[in-house]
Amino acid sequence: MLMTTNKPPKPRRRAVVRVDEDAALASADPSGMPESEAATLYRLMTWLSPAFPVGAFSYSSGIEWAVEAGDVGDAASLRGWLAAMLADGPGFCDGVFLVHAHRAASSDDDAALADIAELASALVPSRERHLETSAQGRAFVEIARAAWNCASLDRLIASCGGAIVYPVAVGVVSAAHGISLAPTLHAFLHAVTSNWISAGSRLVPLGQTDSQRVLAQLEPIVAATARRALEASLDDLGSATFRADLASMRHETQYTRLFRS
Repeated sequence: MLMTTNKPPKPRRRAVVRVDEDAALASADPSGMPESEAATLYRLMTWLSPAFPVGAFSYSSGIEWAVEAGDVGDAASLRGWLAAMLADGPGFCDGVFLVHAHRAASSDDDAALADIAELASALVPSRERHLETSAQGRAFVEIARAAWNCASLDRLIASCGGAIVYPVAVGVVSAAHGISLAPTLHAFLHAVTSNWISAGSRLVPLGQTDSQRVLAQLEPIVAATARRALEASLDDLGSATFRADLASMRHETQYTRLFRS
């Protein structure tokens, strides 16, 4: 009778896992991201937060008149109004101006930056909208210089000449700080959309949950508008939101007003 014994299994070789150097650094960092990315996120969240004192809460971009006229009266109509403003109106145009201002500032093209700043100011469709965007741009620049100044910022702002509208101001300041264009643009469009929804929620009025539903529904439109703006030239500028432009003009003579535009 043959006796057989089981041989002990051979020890398995341990798989060699190569850890990317950046991943190792990120895992060693409690924040989970490189220091430069953390700084970028911190600044964008600060500059485009409702708490950053540019006075955005006091402007409605004509939404107050739209509510008064009955064009906006619930969450669905607010979403439709804002979708058009984003894709075919000031959302897209402001995005294009931010993109080209950021690129001109990043390449130290002072002449191009001056032309972009002048064009952005000239294409605002109404007096109240011009007040809105130029006042916010001026406040954004003044606070950035006071609290977040850097070596090239003063020169870039001087290159813009006269009034600096809000999207140009954001593009210039972010470029001066070396912040990438794409996240700056997305953060800007999110901030603008959030402020529009905030105005609508006070005017309709809407509850907090409905307001967040509108913001969630507009997410793909914000992303699509950002993609178009990144690829657009200044020749692609144009608006088809005539009703919103008229709203910003008629708001000036509205009998009762909560907002400055």
